[in-house]
Amino acid sequence: MDAATRHILHVDMDEFFAAVEKLDNPELRGRPLLVGGDPKGRGVVSTASYEARVFGCHSAMPMATAIRLCPQAIVLPVRGARYGQVSEQIFAIFDRFTPLVEPLSIDEAFLDLTGTERLLGPPERTAARIKQAVRDEVGLTASVGLAPNKFLAKLASDLQKPDGLTIVEPGRVAELLDPLPIRKLWGVGAATAAQLDGIGVKTIGQLREIDRLELTRMFGRSGEHYWRLARGLDDRDVTPDHAAKSIGQETTFPRDLPDPEQVAGVLLGQVEQVARRCRRHGLAARTVTLKIRYGDFKTITRSRTLGEPTDRTNLLWAAAKSLFDEWAKQGFRPVRLIGATASGLQARGTGQGSLFPDPDQARQGELDRAVDRIVDRFGKGVIGRGGRLRAKRPEADE
Repeated sequence: MDAATRHILHVDMDEFFAAVEKLDNPELRGRPLLVGGDPKGRGVVSTASYEARVFGCHSAMPMATAIRLCPQAIVLPVRGARYGQVSEQIFAIFDRFTPLVEPLSIDEAFLDLTGTERLLGPPERTAARIKQAVRDEVGLTASVGLAPNKFLAKLASDLQKPDGLTIVEPGRVAELLDPLPIRKLWGVGAATAAQLDGIGVKTIGQLREIDRLELTRMFGRSGEHYWRLARGLDDRDVTPDHAAKSIGQETTFPRDLPDPEQVAGVLLGQVEQVARRCRRHGLAARTVTLKIRYGDFKTITRSRTLGEPTDRTNLLWAAAKSLFDEWAKQGFRPVRLIGATASGLQARGTGQGSLFPDPDQARQGELDRAVDRIVDRFGKGVIGRGGRLRAKRPEADE
């Protein structure tokens, strides 16, 4: 489909954890809030309210540092179950406007509005309606970007925070991109920015002046990626879970995690979520992949293919845990990122199946369905397997 005819929406909730705390306790409105871990330990900030950001506080900052910057801030613990409940409300609103919703996190998603014009009207009006529905039904604000592709939509949603609505018209892409710093491009980190700065490139407009072959010579395949983004080109589709080739969950820790049991506990929680998403969309997975990233950003993956496709949490966890244990025995190293992915997806029940079903697995299926009903009613985090609940939960970005 021509980029000019696509209408991609990126919705990013404003100060989400802090906003939910204000929603539940109106006395907190207007006051600096820090939601995160214990400042007496190694706790970090999960969300800083806009009132706290004025003092330089931000997410992933050590809580002790944030308190030094803003000693008057109110520190609150993370209430994952409550945030999960509110997230479910928000995503239910998204689903009313389009079936093409791609979750990025608990408070962020892409929506494809292409083709909804005859039913819903102009995409600009639909974007405003979604924002208003979230405000009216949930009581929170969202910042939204509407553009011809995912890269531009995500970029746009960040330009008028909080409570913004930024529309990128196809003919004005260069006007938007040219003055922005090159760090706004996906994949451009500190090292790449420094290298570009060394040749006098500080903005996206300046980057676009560099020949494609020269960028490829400097950065390999990433150079082609930068060349395309500098021109606002991005042909990725919005992929909801039910149409995805894989379903995964990753967690990045603000500090390398040195405790294997703690890492395994986080991995178990990820597998529970992945399995639940499979069941929600009637999918079964054939392959489980473990992803591990170290502090030096070296990344490894390990995969295991199952005998039969499944959506059972215990079977997916058995595969993931086996991969984790094998890796840990070879020499555990502190972990920066852990992730679990289910792939080889197919519609549940389309496989050959077993002639003599295992009664224990039938009970596991009943258990999964019971847990799903509890989570649907009370939110994520209210129930889980013992290994996840026993492991001390680190603060992290998911």
